[in-house]
Order: sequence, then structure tokens, then C-alpha cells
Amino acid sequence: MIRLVPHVLDLGSRKFWQLTGRQVDLEGRERWLDAPVSRSPRVSEEWLAAEAARHGGVLGGDEPDAGLLPSMAVLDGPGFDSGRLRPEVRDFYERTAAWQMEVWSGWSPVFWPAGELVSRLWGRRVEQLALPMRPLEVARGMDSRVTPIRNRHGDQVAAAWNRTLRGSGRPVFSGAYSARTLPGADRPSVHVAFPLESGNVQVFLRPTVTDDGGLLLESPSGRFGQDGAYVVVRDRRAHAARVPLHETFHLYVDADGVLRTDHELRLWAASAVRLHYKLERVA
Repeated sequence: MIRLVPHVLDLGSRKFWQLTGRQVDLEGRERWLDAPVSRSPRVSEEWLAAEAARHGGVLGGDEPDAGLLPSMAVLDGPGFDSGRLRPEVRDFYERTAAWQMEVWSGWSPVFWPAGELVSRLWGRRVEQLALPMRPLEVARGMDSRVTPIRNRHGDQVAAAWNRTLRGSGRPVFSGAYSARTLPGADRPSVHVAFPLESGNVQVFLRPTVTDDGGLLLESPSGRFGQDGAYVVVRDRRAHAARVPLHETFHLYVDADGVLRTDHELRLWAASAVRLHYKLERVA
């Protein structure tokens, strides 16, 4: 009976999103929500090879300069000029594997109990979206590995970014990063997809260059089809729901020349957790 509990939880969560979401055509009108999924409850790395095969290509090898995006220029369009970014900010996204990070986290006391419950029931078990709940969990930093996903022509169509806690080796995130243009949008957004069994969580982040050459990525509130967060369930029919989770990332160079990131996750308008990253180039 105890072994059935995780299965019931996972099945119940998928049924919930099917009921609250809308049916979507991932090969047609809602192709912008087509993203990798996991074949098993535990999110291993098998989805990487499956995603490369889906594009008719292969995974990149051990590339020390692999980046989340092949070039920040893929985001250029009305209101965004990658040429205005600080070199350090641009280098981080284009050569992510050459950077290491130190992390600090702080949860809102109001949301900490719910975050701990989700982490115990889902995050740590499925090894996905397992946000650190305590400052000491990230005291030794976070390791990351970037693997380019290429199509049949050798072009990078996405990059897998796997992050683990350096102290324990416990997986935190496993996501596919790319640039994707939403329906009716005038320029691309940063698209991040976190595979789950028979579905995924996706975030579309709108990029902005700040006055000092920093980068602001935001997933604001809005309508279905606009920047924001989505849950997609792929069963016999695919369903998708927009969820009231909003994120802000601010990458900037501080007064001492150190690249840093402030990351805030909000539920509706209330701040749930804040993370701060110190980024250092090591290669």
C-alpha cells in the first residue's frame, strides 16, 4: 500500500491539470508548448537522448564552453538588443559550462511549509524542481553540467542544464533551455522546459537589457499564450494550464566586477522564495 502512494500522487496531479487545463494540439496550433517529457517517474537523463533523436540529431559531447544558448543574438528583436549586454552576462549564457556558482536561498515563512511538503512528496523523489529548502543545503555551492542538443544539421536547438547540490550530489533541476517565439510575439523569449513523467513544467521568460548592461528575465502574469509558466500533461490527449507562478532573474555585474544573479519566485503577487547566485568563470 505504501508503495502505491507515490503512484497515486503522480496520477492524481496529472488528472488535476487535465481537469483544470485545456486540450491542446502540440503538433499544430499549440506547437509552442511541445517540449521533452520523462518516460519514468524519476527524471533521469534518458530524456536528453530522446530529445536529440526527436530533432534527428545527437547530443553534444563534453564541451567545456557549452552554453544555454548558442548566441544571445537569437533573442534579438524589437525592444531587445543583445549587443548592449555586458560581456560577462553574455558569456555566461553562451559559455555556461565555463562558469561555477555559489548559491544562497531564503524562503518566505508563509510558503516554507508548503515548499517543504512539495519537496518531500515530489521534488526529491522524482529528482526534478527540488528547490533547496535550507541555507545549509547550498552552503557548498551547486554543480552544473550543460549538454547541447543538436539537430541533423549540427545546429544547437536546445541545451540540457542539470544542476546538483555540491555537498550531497542531490539533483535539483534538469531542464531544456532554448529560444522560442510565442504566438503573436514580436521577438523570442527564453524557454525553459522541466521534463516530468508524461508531461513537463515550462516557463517562458521575456528578456530585457537593463541600463547598466545587465539582463532581466521575467515571466509575468498574463493570458494563455503569453510569457509565463505552464504545466503540460501528455496522455492520450495533451492538456495545458497556465499557472500563477512568476519568476524574475536579474543578472548584473556588481561594483567589484563580480557577476551575480537575483532570482525571485512568486505565487501570484506574493514572494515565495529568493535565491542569490555568485557566478565565477573557471575556464
